[in-house]
Amino acid sequence: MRIVGVARSTYYYHVSKKGTERATSGGRPVPGYSYTTDKTKVSDDQIKEWLLQLIENEGYAYGYYKLTIILRRTFGLIINKKKVYRLCKELNILRPQREIKPKYPRKLARNRTITGSNQLWETDLKYGFIAGEQRFFFIQSIIDVYDRSIVGYHIGLRCEGKDAARVLEQSLWNRKLLTSEKKPVIRSDNGPQFTSRIFQNTCSSLEMEHERIPCRTPNLNAHIESFHRILEDECLGLYEFKNYEEAYRAVSEFIRFYNHNRIHSSIRYMAPGDFYRNHLLGNVTTREVTV
Repeated sequence: MRIVGVARSTYYYHVSKKGTERATSGGRPVPGYSYTTDKTKVSDDQIKEWLLQLIENEGYAYGYYKLTIILRRTFGLIINKKKVYRLCKELNILRPQREIKPKYPRKLARNRTITGSNQLWETDLKYGFIAGEQRFFFIQSIIDVYDRSIVGYHIGLRCEGKDAARVLEQSLWNRKLLTSEKKPVIRSDNGPQFTSRIFQNTCSSLEMEHERIPCRTPNLNAHIESFHRILEDECLGLYEFKNYEEAYRAVSEFIRFYNHNRIHSSIRYMAPGDFYRNHLLGNVTTREVTV
């Protein structure tokens, strides 16, 4: 050993380990049993039988972690969740794992200077009440910040991400922007409709930038908030709707009136539709809107 420069302890260590079987994972061999609290040895086969019984009694309501707790409480086993996971995997009784939904990066609204239509749209939800049916209905509107037009809206007994996405496409269609290279920025709050995967995917597919206002800052969505206040004062607050059809008709008629007849002080006392057409024709001078 002195000649080759190897210590005797090193040589005998390798000789003693030669031929020793190791676990396939590189760790210690699986013992094949567990102990109870009174030091009784229980084989893995017996534990598997108990697991099958628990699954049969409880259905698939419990995952491996809860099964670990039941084994400890019912049979007094000293066992950890990793071993129960392995045994459940061997028995093919693991519950399907829930799908992890991708999280989209949140882009906060920033200060902007708007000089024309179709540069910035704001959207939000408004609740209405149907007295005759004792239930609420939803109104989602999209407003053009520059010309104050309602470019698209949804009225329904529910409003989900798919509805918000459909209104966005409808609004681009109404403004003939579906194939345009430059599309408006859409600004919203942090409601579940606007944070949903389908709405985010729709914004991406339409190549629209979506920005969300920080929590408790409705002033950054002031234009759509202002419209919904007008809607409340001049439409919803004046009626006691008997049914959903009556509510739908009243709100739809008001939005048409708002767009084409109701004059607005911030756009030179024109109706939003008239101001938009005059702006396209160059009959009104450009103004700046800071948001």
